[in-house]
Amino acid sequence: MTDSSAVGPGAASDAEQTPQGSTNAALPLSANYVRYALWMLLIIYILNFLDRSIVGILAEEIRRELVLDDWQIGIMTGLAFAFFYTVLGIPIARLADRSDRVKIISISLAVWSGFTALCGMAQNFTQMLLGRIGVGVGEAGCTPAAHSLIADYVPVDRRARAIAFYGLGVPAGSLLGAVLGGVIADIWGWRTAFLVAGLPGVALALVVWYTLKEPRRNLGFPTHATTGEGSVWSTLKALLKSPAYVFVTLASASAAFVSYGQGVFTPAFFQRIHGMSAGEVGVWLGISSGVGGLIGTWLGGYFADKYGAKNPAAFLYVPAIGMAIASVTFTPGYMSASWQTALMLIWIPGVLNSLWYGPAFATVQKVVPQNQRAMAVAITLFVVNLVGLGIGPLFAGVLSDTLRNLMFDGSALGIADFATACGKAAATAGEAACVTARQEGLRWSLIIACHLGLMSAVLFWLGGRALLPAKVTTS
Repeated sequence: MTDSSAVGPGAASDAEQTPQGSTNAALPLSANYVRYALWMLLIIYILNFLDRSIVGILAEEIRRELVLDDWQIGIMTGLAFAFFYTVLGIPIARLADRSDRVKIISISLAVWSGFTALCGMAQNFTQMLLGRIGVGVGEAGCTPAAHSLIADYVPVDRRARAIAFYGLGVPAGSLLGAVLGGVIADIWGWRTAFLVAGLPGVALALVVWYTLKEPRRNLGFPTHATTGEGSVWSTLKALLKSPAYVFVTLASASAAFVSYGQGVFTPAFFQRIHGMSAGEVGVWLGISSGVGGLIGTWLGGYFADKYGAKNPAAFLYVPAIGMAIASVTFTPGYMSASWQTALMLIWIPGVLNSLWYGPAFATVQKVVPQNQRAMAVAITLFVVNLVGLGIGPLFAGVLSDTLRNLMFDGSALGIADFATACGKAAATAGEAACVTARQEGLRWSLIIACHLGLMSAVLFWLGGRALLPAKVTTS
């Protein structure tokens, strides 16, 4: 076989291929089809993150219209979505290990896209919360099934790149969510942005249903029903025996904690502190962070494959180094008085902060048996999303509100309490003390949250060391 770059990420150049170690031995797949399947999965994941992340660029507009605090934004964008996303991810992944993964992905796509559109009709915090819960329910079925399909489509020596290619959906979807959401919000309002983001996914779900193939599984491989090995607890107990798996899961959760908290509130940072509109933030921040994320995600998979072939520990040393440098270099960007300088200084560590996805999930695929891959991914995602997506934005929002209250100087107003002085009925948005408190509270919340990425760097490094003696699969 020739290098995969000739035909697409992770695909071989042969007319037909049976990925080494896949369950597809009875049904060879053409290189063109594998390439199509990987691109289709990428598009689905782009929509996944577009619909998940668009609320970040719209958050400040939503906060103003629905009169919300940052902690409510944190719950709306994080915990409400993440709880249902993670809880349902486990049973759906178990289903994906023994049933039609294409149908699971198609139905999930239709559900989360429909609820994204419904978010545009919300009239209060509760309705918006229910809409975001619906998005979380739908998106729970995407990644475990997709990772399992990729593992059957692509040989083991190309999986890190193939999974990293799929992972490009994170920065690409976030980029589109920011640009599309911001521009549409400036022109037609945030409600229309939700409708435009959600409706295309409903149509794409039909295309996926009828065109994406479910590989025939190896009938000689024991099933969950006959062995009982597919239960969540038995799988979890087996996974906990792998130090590499434990470290990579905790490291990924720590990285996501920083990334999600930062991703939700950085657009608000540019709007509050630098006076930019949603459209301006969407274009400039969306393009810069999206391109940076694309570069970082792809480089993470590339370097892991390149150096991991000689030294297995390099799979996780790559993201460890990236997180360590990124964690301490975000601060100058958030302290800058110029939005242009801030954007540039935030972009550089943002690239390094994106190295972890491909190496982390490729490691998960390497250290578990073939019939537990989807379940292992789901358990990892459970931890990553509950800690990262669920708690990350909430932590940043609560910290922002807390620091806002502490930094509020109401001496000129004769009122010491922020809530009393700056409540809807008590103050206008133009009162300097209230505005300054909101600005500085958010600024320092982001700075503190980013430094927590050092914990992720340490955990990735320990995971890399654990890979050296770890027993890995060869398929």
